[in-house]
Amino acid sequence: MLAYIVRRILYAIPILVGVNILTFILFFGINSPDDMARVHLGTKRVTQEAIEAWKRERGYDKPLFWNRDAEGKEKFTETVFFTKSVSLFAFRFGRADDGRDIGQDLRTRMWPSLAIAVPVFMVGLLVNITFALFIVFFRGTYLDLGGVVFCVVLMSISTLFYVITGQYLVGKLMHLVPISGYVSGLGAFKFIILPVIIGVVSGIGAGTRWYRTLFLEEVGKDYVRTARAKGLSEFKVLFKHILKNALIPILTGAVVILPTLFLGSLILESFFGIPGLGSYTIDAINAQDFAIVRAMVFLGSVLYILGLILTDISYTLVDPRVRLS
Repeated sequence: MLAYIVRRILYAIPILVGVNILTFILFFGINSPDDMARVHLGTKRVTQEAIEAWKRERGYDKPLFWNRDAEGKEKFTETVFFTKSVSLFAFRFGRADDGRDIGQDLRTRMWPSLAIAVPVFMVGLLVNITFALFIVFFRGTYLDLGGVVFCVVLMSISTLFYVITGQYLVGKLMHLVPISGYVSGLGAFKFIILPVIIGVVSGIGAGTRWYRTLFLEEVGKDYVRTARAKGLSEFKVLFKHILKNALIPILTGAVVILPTLFLGSLILESFFGIPGLGSYTIDAINAQDFAIVRAMVFLGSVLYILGLILTDISYTLVDPRVRLS
Protein backbone atom coordinates (compact mmCIF):
# COMPACT_ATOMS: atom_id res chain seq x y z
CA MET A 1 0.00 0.00 0.00
CA LEU A 2 2.76 2.45 0.94
CA ALA A 3 4.67 1.72 -2.26
CA TYR A 4 1.51 2.35 -4.28
CA ILE A 5 0.88 5.70 -2.60
CA VAL A 6 4.49 6.80 -3.13
CA ARG A 7 4.30 5.73 -6.78
CA ARG A 8 1.10 7.68 -7.37
CA ILE A 9 2.58 10.78 -5.76
CA LEU A 10 5.64 10.49 -8.01
CA TYR A 11 3.34 10.14 -11.03
CA ALA A 12 1.53 13.32 -9.93
CA ILE A 13 4.67 15.46 -9.96
CA PRO A 14 5.13 15.60 -13.79
CA ILE A 15 1.38 16.22 -14.15
CA LEU A 16 1.56 19.21 -11.82
CA VAL A 17 4.68 20.48 -13.58
CA GLY A 18 2.90 20.23 -16.94
CA VAL A 19 -0.20 22.03 -15.62
CA ASN A 20 2.00 24.72 -14.10
CA ILE A 21 3.97 25.32 -17.29
CA LEU A 22 0.85 25.28 -19.46
CA THR A 23 -0.94 27.73 -17.17
CA PHE A 24 2.09 30.05 -17.15
CA ILE A 25 2.37 29.98 -20.96
CA LEU A 26 -1.34 30.65 -21.41
CA PHE A 27 -1.34 33.59 -19.02
CA PHE A 28 1.81 35.27 -20.28
CA GLY A 29 1.22 34.29 -23.90
CA ILE A 30 -2.07 36.18 -23.90
CA ASN A 31 -1.02 39.05 -21.65
CA SER A 32 2.55 40.24 -21.39
CA PRO A 33 3.71 41.97 -18.17
CA ASP A 34 3.36 45.28 -20.02
CA ASP A 35 -0.27 44.51 -20.87
CA MET A 36 -0.95 43.52 -17.26
CA ALA A 37 0.56 46.79 -16.07
CA ARG A 38 -1.63 48.83 -18.42
CA VAL A 39 -4.75 47.02 -17.19
CA HIS A 40 -3.98 47.59 -13.51
CA LEU A 41 -2.81 51.16 -13.89
CA GLY A 42 -6.16 51.91 -15.48
CA THR A 43 -5.17 55.02 -17.41
CA LYS A 44 -5.42 55.66 -21.13
CA ARG A 45 -2.14 57.53 -21.45
CA VAL A 46 0.07 55.56 -19.08
CA THR A 47 3.78 56.27 -19.42
CA GLN A 48 6.46 53.64 -19.95
CA GLU A 49 8.08 54.76 -16.69
CA ALA A 50 4.89 53.94 -14.79
CA ILE A 51 4.72 50.55 -16.48
CA GLU A 52 8.31 49.73 -15.54
CA ALA A 53 7.71 50.84 -11.95
CA TRP A 54 4.61 48.64 -11.69
CA LYS A 55 6.56 45.66 -13.03
CA ARG A 56 9.45 46.20 -10.61
CA GLU A 57 7.12 46.38 -7.62
CA ARG A 58 5.58 43.01 -8.49
CA GLY A 59 8.61 41.17 -9.86
CA TYR A 60 7.50 41.17 -13.51
CA ASP A 61 10.56 43.08 -14.70
CA LYS A 62 12.61 39.85 -14.96
CA PRO A 63 12.83 37.61 -18.05
CA LEU A 64 10.10 34.99 -18.31
CA PHE A 65 12.11 31.72 -18.45
CA TRP A 66 15.82 32.45 -18.87
CA ASN A 67 17.90 35.33 -17.54
CA ARG A 68 20.90 35.78 -19.84
CA ASP A 69 22.39 38.58 -17.76
CA ALA A 70 22.58 36.50 -14.56
CA GLU A 71 25.25 33.97 -13.63
CA GLY A 72 25.03 30.32 -12.55
CA LYS A 73 21.75 29.05 -11.26
CA GLU A 74 20.40 32.59 -11.16
CA LYS A 75 19.92 32.33 -14.91
CA PHE A 76 16.90 30.20 -14.03
CA THR A 77 15.99 31.40 -10.54
CA GLU A 78 15.97 35.11 -11.43
CA THR A 79 13.02 34.71 -13.79
CA VAL A 80 9.30 35.34 -13.61
CA PHE A 81 8.57 31.63 -14.04
CA PHE A 82 10.67 30.59 -11.06
CA THR A 83 9.51 33.33 -8.70
CA LYS A 84 5.82 33.15 -9.68
CA SER A 85 5.20 29.49 -10.62
CA VAL A 86 7.89 27.18 -9.22
CA SER A 87 7.31 28.57 -5.74
CA LEU A 88 3.75 27.20 -5.90
CA PHE A 89 5.14 23.68 -5.35
CA ALA A 90 6.26 24.83 -1.90
CA PHE A 91 2.77 26.36 -1.42
CA ARG A 92 4.27 29.82 -1.39
CA PHE A 93 1.60 31.68 -3.31
CA GLY A 94 3.21 35.08 -3.01
CA ARG A 95 1.26 38.29 -3.34
CA ALA A 96 -1.59 39.31 -5.58
CA ASP A 97 -1.09 42.03 -8.14
CA ASP A 98 -2.74 44.48 -5.73
CA GLY A 99 -0.29 43.54 -2.93
CA ARG A 100 -2.45 41.18 -0.83
CA ASP A 101 -0.96 38.00 0.65
CA ILE A 102 -2.59 35.19 -1.35
CA GLY A 103 -1.76 32.53 1.24
CA GLN A 104 -3.46 34.50 3.97
CA ASP A 105 -6.49 35.06 1.76
CA LEU A 106 -6.72 31.31 1.08
CA ARG A 107 -6.49 30.42 4.76
CA THR A 108 -9.19 32.94 5.62
CA ARG A 109 -11.59 32.25 2.78
CA MET A 110 -11.44 28.45 2.75
CA TRP A 111 -13.64 28.17 5.86
CA PRO A 112 -16.73 29.91 4.40
CA SER A 113 -16.32 27.75 1.28
CA LEU A 114 -16.13 24.56 3.35
CA ALA A 115 -19.10 25.67 5.45
CA ILE A 116 -21.23 25.58 2.30
CA ALA A 117 -19.59 22.90 0.18
CA VAL A 118 -19.31 20.13 2.80
CA PRO A 119 -23.03 20.16 3.83
CA VAL A 120 -24.09 20.42 0.18
CA PHE A 121 -21.90 17.43 -0.67
CA MET A 122 -22.88 15.24 2.29
CA VAL A 123 -26.61 16.03 2.34
CA GLY A 124 -26.82 16.00 -1.45
CA LEU A 125 -25.14 12.59 -1.64
CA LEU A 126 -27.52 11.14 0.95
CA VAL A 127 -30.63 12.64 -0.68
CA ASN A 128 -29.67 11.66 -4.22
CA ILE A 129 -28.82 8.06 -3.33
CA THR A 130 -31.96 7.64 -1.22
CA PHE A 131 -34.20 9.08 -3.93
CA ALA A 132 -32.50 6.96 -6.61
CA LEU A 133 -32.98 3.79 -4.56
CA PHE A 134 -36.64 4.72 -4.04
CA ILE A 135 -37.14 5.08 -7.80
CA VAL A 136 -35.36 1.79 -8.49
CA PHE A 137 -37.48 0.07 -5.83
CA PHE A 138 -40.60 1.07 -7.81
CA ARG A 139 -38.99 0.57 -11.22
CA GLY A 140 -41.39 0.01 -14.08
CA THR A 141 -44.25 1.76 -12.28
CA TYR A 142 -45.78 5.20 -12.51
CA LEU A 143 -43.72 6.24 -9.49
CA ASP A 144 -40.58 5.41 -11.45
CA LEU A 145 -41.78 7.39 -14.47
CA GLY A 146 -42.88 10.30 -12.31
CA GLY A 147 -39.56 10.34 -10.48
CA VAL A 148 -37.60 10.44 -13.75
CA VAL A 149 -39.81 13.23 -15.14
CA PHE A 150 -39.37 15.15 -11.89
CA CYS A 151 -35.58 14.80 -12.16
CA VAL A 152 -35.61 15.99 -15.77
CA VAL A 153 -37.65 19.04 -14.76
CA LEU A 154 -35.19 19.86 -11.96
CA MET A 155 -32.26 19.47 -14.37
CA SER A 156 -33.91 21.84 -16.84
CA ILE A 157 -34.11 24.69 -14.32
CA SER A 158 -31.09 26.95 -14.02
CA THR A 159 -29.33 27.27 -10.67
CA LEU A 160 -29.86 31.02 -10.91
CA PHE A 161 -33.63 30.41 -10.77
CA TYR A 162 -33.26 28.55 -7.49
CA VAL A 163 -31.03 31.31 -6.11
CA ILE A 164 -33.31 34.19 -7.08
CA THR A 165 -36.49 32.37 -6.03
CA GLY A 166 -34.99 31.32 -2.70
CA GLN A 167 -33.75 34.81 -1.94
CA TYR A 168 -37.13 36.34 -2.82
CA LEU A 169 -39.39 33.85 -1.02
CA VAL A 170 -37.32 32.88 2.02
CA GLY A 171 -35.29 36.05 2.46
CA LYS A 172 -37.49 38.92 1.29
CA LEU A 173 -41.09 37.72 1.82
CA MET A 174 -40.73 35.39 4.83
CA HIS A 175 -37.70 37.14 6.36
CA LEU A 176 -36.44 33.81 7.70
CA VAL A 177 -32.78 34.26 6.77
CA PRO A 178 -30.61 37.09 5.41
CA ILE A 179 -30.44 37.39 1.65
CA SER A 180 -26.67 37.82 1.63
CA GLY A 181 -23.68 38.31 3.88
CA TYR A 182 -21.60 36.21 6.26
CA VAL A 183 -20.27 36.25 9.81
CA SER A 184 -17.83 33.87 11.47
CA GLY A 185 -18.68 31.45 14.25
CA LEU A 186 -22.08 29.97 15.04
CA GLY A 187 -23.78 33.04 13.60
CA ALA A 188 -22.79 31.82 10.13
CA PHE A 189 -25.57 29.21 10.24
CA LYS A 190 -28.32 31.66 9.29
CA PHE A 191 -26.25 32.85 6.33
CA ILE A 192 -25.34 29.42 4.91
CA ILE A 193 -28.59 27.50 5.45
CA LEU A 194 -30.30 28.92 2.35
CA PRO A 195 -27.28 28.43 0.03
CA VAL A 196 -26.94 24.85 1.30
CA ILE A 197 -30.61 24.07 0.63
CA ILE A 198 -30.40 25.61 -2.85
CA GLY A 199 -27.18 23.70 -3.57
CA VAL A 200 -28.81 20.41 -2.58
CA VAL A 201 -32.07 21.01 -4.45
CA SER A 202 -30.35 22.16 -7.65
CA GLY A 203 -28.31 18.95 -7.74
CA ILE A 204 -31.11 16.46 -7.08
CA GLY A 205 -32.11 16.05 -10.73
CA ALA A 206 -28.70 15.20 -12.21
CA GLY A 207 -27.48 13.31 -9.13
CA THR A 208 -30.55 11.10 -8.82
CA ARG A 209 -30.58 10.17 -12.49
CA TRP A 210 -26.87 9.29 -12.32
CA TYR A 211 -27.29 7.02 -9.30
CA ARG A 212 -30.49 5.51 -10.71
CA THR A 213 -28.53 4.46 -13.80
CA LEU A 214 -25.84 2.85 -11.62
CA PHE A 215 -28.37 0.93 -9.54
CA LEU A 216 -30.35 -0.26 -12.56
CA GLU A 217 -27.16 -1.73 -14.03
CA GLU A 218 -26.69 -3.74 -10.85
CA VAL A 219 -30.31 -4.92 -10.62
CA GLY A 220 -30.01 -7.31 -13.55
CA LYS A 221 -26.81 -9.04 -12.43
CA ASP A 222 -26.53 -12.63 -11.25
CA TYR A 223 -25.79 -11.89 -7.60
CA VAL A 224 -29.07 -9.94 -7.34
CA ARG A 225 -31.08 -12.86 -8.75
CA THR A 226 -29.30 -15.18 -6.34
CA ALA A 227 -30.15 -12.92 -3.40
CA ARG A 228 -33.81 -12.88 -4.42
CA ALA A 229 -33.79 -16.66 -4.85
CA LYS A 230 -32.63 -16.97 -1.24
CA GLY A 231 -35.76 -15.17 -0.15
CA LEU A 232 -34.30 -11.78 0.69
CA SER A 233 -36.72 -8.88 0.53
CA GLU A 234 -36.34 -6.28 -2.20
CA PHE A 235 -35.45 -3.70 0.46
CA LYS A 236 -32.52 -5.80 1.71
CA VAL A 237 -31.41 -6.55 -1.84
CA LEU A 238 -31.28 -2.84 -2.65
CA PHE A 239 -29.54 -1.56 0.48
CA LYS A 240 -27.37 -4.55 1.37
CA HIS A 241 -26.22 -5.78 -2.02
CA ILE A 242 -26.89 -3.31 -4.83
CA LEU A 243 -25.80 -0.24 -2.90
CA LYS A 244 -22.63 -1.96 -1.69
CA ASN A 245 -21.61 -3.07 -5.17
CA ALA A 246 -22.29 0.37 -6.64
CA LEU A 247 -19.93 2.12 -4.22
CA ILE A 248 -16.96 2.13 -6.61
CA PRO A 249 -18.64 4.30 -9.29
CA ILE A 250 -20.12 6.42 -6.50
CA LEU A 251 -16.63 7.03 -5.09
CA THR A 252 -15.31 7.77 -8.58
CA GLY A 253 -17.97 10.42 -9.09
CA ALA A 254 -17.17 11.95 -5.72
CA VAL A 255 -13.60 12.75 -6.89
CA VAL A 256 -14.92 15.49 -9.14
CA ILE A 257 -16.54 17.14 -6.13
CA LEU A 258 -13.42 17.17 -3.94
CA PRO A 259 -11.76 20.29 -5.39
CA THR A 260 -15.02 22.23 -5.13
CA LEU A 261 -15.17 21.51 -1.40
CA PHE A 262 -12.11 23.71 -0.97
CA LEU A 263 -12.36 26.02 -3.95
CA GLY A 264 -15.96 26.94 -3.26
CA SER A 265 -19.11 27.37 -5.31
CA LEU A 266 -18.78 30.23 -7.77
CA ILE A 267 -22.49 30.94 -8.19
CA LEU A 268 -23.67 30.49 -4.61
CA GLU A 269 -20.87 32.51 -3.05
CA SER A 270 -21.21 35.32 -5.58
CA PHE A 271 -24.98 35.73 -5.26
CA PHE A 272 -25.09 35.34 -1.48
CA GLY A 273 -22.11 37.59 -0.81
CA ILE A 274 -20.14 34.88 1.00
CA PRO A 275 -16.39 35.63 1.18
CA GLY A 276 -15.22 32.18 0.08
CA LEU A 277 -12.72 30.98 -2.49
CA GLY A 278 -15.33 30.84 -5.25
CA SER A 279 -16.09 34.56 -5.06
CA TYR A 280 -12.37 35.15 -4.52
CA THR A 281 -11.65 33.53 -7.89
CA ILE A 282 -14.43 35.41 -9.66
CA ASP A 283 -13.18 38.73 -8.28
CA ALA A 284 -9.63 37.88 -9.39
CA ILE A 285 -10.82 37.07 -12.91
CA ASN A 286 -12.81 40.31 -13.14
CA ALA A 287 -9.82 42.30 -11.86
CA GLN A 288 -7.47 40.30 -14.14
CA ASP A 289 -5.31 39.46 -11.13
CA PHE A 290 -3.38 36.62 -12.73
CA ALA A 291 -1.36 35.82 -9.62
CA ILE A 292 -4.51 34.74 -7.77
CA VAL A 293 -5.92 32.84 -10.75
CA ARG A 294 -2.65 30.92 -11.24
CA ALA A 295 -2.64 30.00 -7.55
CA MET A 296 -6.25 28.76 -7.72
CA VAL A 297 -5.58 26.69 -10.85
CA PHE A 298 -2.56 25.06 -9.21
CA LEU A 299 -4.45 24.40 -5.97
CA GLY A 300 -7.33 22.85 -7.90
CA SER A 301 -4.91 20.53 -9.72
CA VAL A 302 -3.33 19.41 -6.44
CA LEU A 303 -6.73 18.69 -4.87
CA TYR A 304 -7.94 16.76 -7.92
CA ILE A 305 -4.86 14.54 -7.97
CA LEU A 306 -5.17 14.02 -4.21
CA GLY A 307 -8.78 12.99 -4.75
CA LEU A 308 -7.74 10.40 -7.33
CA ILE A 309 -5.23 8.88 -4.90
CA LEU A 310 -7.74 8.77 -2.04
CA THR A 311 -10.34 7.20 -4.33
CA ASP A 312 -7.99 4.44 -5.45
CA ILE A 313 -7.15 3.71 -1.81
CA SER A 314 -10.83 3.64 -0.83
CA TYR A 315 -11.49 1.03 -3.54
CA THR A 316 -9.72 -1.53 -1.38
CA LEU A 317 -12.14 -0.83 1.48
CA VAL A 318 -15.36 -1.32 -0.51
CA ASP A 319 -14.23 -4.03 -2.91
CA PRO A 320 -11.98 -6.86 -1.62
CA ARG A 321 -11.22 -7.87 -5.20
CA VAL A 322 -9.09 -4.75 -5.60
CA ARG A 323 -5.56 -5.17 -4.29
CA LEU A 324 -2.90 -2.49 -4.31
CA SER A 325 0.76 -3.47 -4.27
